[in-house]
Amino acid sequence: MKLARFYHQGKIGIGAVTEESIIPAWSVKELPQEMSAFLAAGKDAWALLASKAGNQEIPLNEVSLLAPVASPQKFLGVGLNYADHIEETGLDTPEFPTFFNKQSSCVIGPNEAIHRPTVSEKLDYEGELAIVIGKACRHVPYEKASEVIAGFTIVNDVSVRDWQIKSPTWTLGKSFDTHGPMGPWIVTADEVNPHNLELKTWVNDELRQHSNTKHLIFDCYQLIETLSTVCTLQPGDVIATGTSSGVGVKMKPRGYMKPGDRVTIEIEGIGKLSNPVIDEPDTQKY
Repeated sequence: MKLARFYHQGKIGIGAVTEESIIPAWSVKELPQEMSAFLAAGKDAWALLASKAGNQEIPLNEVSLLAPVASPQKFLGVGLNYADHIEETGLDTPEFPTFFNKQSSCVIGPNEAIHRPTVSEKLDYEGELAIVIGKACRHVPYEKASEVIAGFTIVNDVSVRDWQIKSPTWTLGKSFDTHGPMGPWIVTADEVNPHNLELKTWVNDELRQHSNTKHLIFDCYQLIETLSTVCTLQPGDVIATGTSSGVGVKMKPRGYMKPGDRVTIEIEGIGKLSNPVIDEPDTQKY
């Protein structure tokens, strides 16, 4: 099942995506109308929505898809989590996952513009599989971690490399406004094997990244086990699982994104997330 947020005729809603349309949750008054609450409502709510197929469906070509989770309570990333990425960096394989925060204000949806900030030209892409949590949970053992996952989406962990280096926690370089593209929807966990998915990233027509999630150092369940030892995970929390080799900072010459580019990420079984790049607008200034 694919779950999406969308904009249609002046209204934002959530719904289930079929082949060519969306079944809006607003057609069923008993259902939560916000994504995190809808995820928390679980499979019974999802099945109820799916049962309304053919009732008030909206053609996909009449909506604008939005980030599936508008403002996750926690938006976390993982550094150095692919064997091929570690090889290109020349760093040692970590013995423990490296987590960092992306501020939720960076989230944008499909086709929304990524801003190259006025303070840096070192703007990089990172195509990533992301976990979306579906249940409030703490101290989740590895063997039960799949039970707390609502589904999976695509994240572009856009990074401003010089600002990333300035801050040892990486948070500043990972959190500029518009630097958290997410979407196009959430594919529920029952339809995805997260540990064997092809992942590709293009900048314009050039394939930059091509890997498979089977190369994750710490898999999705290990990440949940570790994080939930520290803090309660909540429905709608997003965990981007790390990127593969092929990032712009490791190209010669550097392959940083620039205005006029379009970056597209495709993950098998989920779909495509595509965003243009523009200069940060003057309207952003105080």
